[in-house]
Amino acid sequence: MKFVKKVLYGILILLFTIVILMLIPRTWSALNPSKAPVGYYFEIPTIAAVYSGLDPMINKTPPVPENVEAIKNIEYKNIRGRSLQLDIYQPKGMTKPAPLLVFIHGGGWRGGDRADYLVYLTHFAKLGYVTATVSYRFLKEAPYPACVEDIVDAVQFFYRNGEKYNYDPDRICLIGGSAGSHLAMLAAYGWKKQGTTSDSTIVNPHKIKAVVEIYGPVDFTTPYARVHPTITGFMVKSYQEAPQLYVEASPITYVTKNTPPTLILHGTRDMLVPISQAELLKHKMDSLGVPNVYRPVPGWPHTMDIVQRVNNYTKATMLDFFEKYVK
Repeated sequence: MKFVKKVLYGILILLFTIVILMLIPRTWSALNPSKAPVGYYFEIPTIAAVYSGLDPMINKTPPVPENVEAIKNIEYKNIRGRSLQLDIYQPKGMTKPAPLLVFIHGGGWRGGDRADYLVYLTHFAKLGYVTATVSYRFLKEAPYPACVEDIVDAVQFFYRNGEKYNYDPDRICLIGGSAGSHLAMLAAYGWKKQGTTSDSTIVNPHKIKAVVEIYGPVDFTTPYARVHPTITGFMVKSYQEAPQLYVEASPITYVTKNTPPTLILHGTRDMLVPISQAELLKHKMDSLGVPNVYRPVPGWPHTMDIVQRVNNYTKATMLDFFEKYVK
């Protein structure tokens, strides 16, 4: 009987602790609305808060606002009959070209959908920006560097079609989350395939105006990244077999003093892509004098912006960044 009482008492203490851990972050954020929303730091209270509705998730399929026009299934590239497409969202009644915000979805280079960021696409189009989202080849179709080549080609499409879709090709910002962030950085920072010396700025005079990097991998050569199965699966070859390939695929390789201004958003409890990756990028940019905004979000794991409270903060932080560096 005493043993049962001890077990029940232990369970009650555990439940009480979880409840406290769930309530403190929401209370702190309510008292400090201008600061980054604090998360739960541990997996159990995070899951409990989300699934109990205390911290609801975003609506991933919001309706397109009445003042926004959606132009879907635009082919930007065709590879042996495989159509790669993108969608554009325009504010209705535009009188002059607007900045273009291009969102690139994540999914470990293995999955995801270009509609995954509809919550951002519709939000910023409603605020007067033209927004776009891009599909690319996944690992099952072709390994690295196929998806990078696709995003680079999509950027060239955007450079050529500003007049058609009423945006300014000199004011393009690439935004991505996780694997999408990796692709956005490579395309914006000047990725080059091994053995090539071509520069996209020679082909086209435009360049990317800014980048938003959300919990993306920055350096594939760190001890953690070299052996991580998601990275090694993407690269196909191991680091020992092709170390230079891992250097080539790392966005930090291409950071120079001319790199576009970058907003860095990353959860401090990200166990998939450690926040040390964001810190590496921040340190390199600071050392070169590259304008950047670093916003670590305390207590949150990977894909933190599927939670409404974090998503609201992310949108507000991005808007401030766009107003300063893109608009």
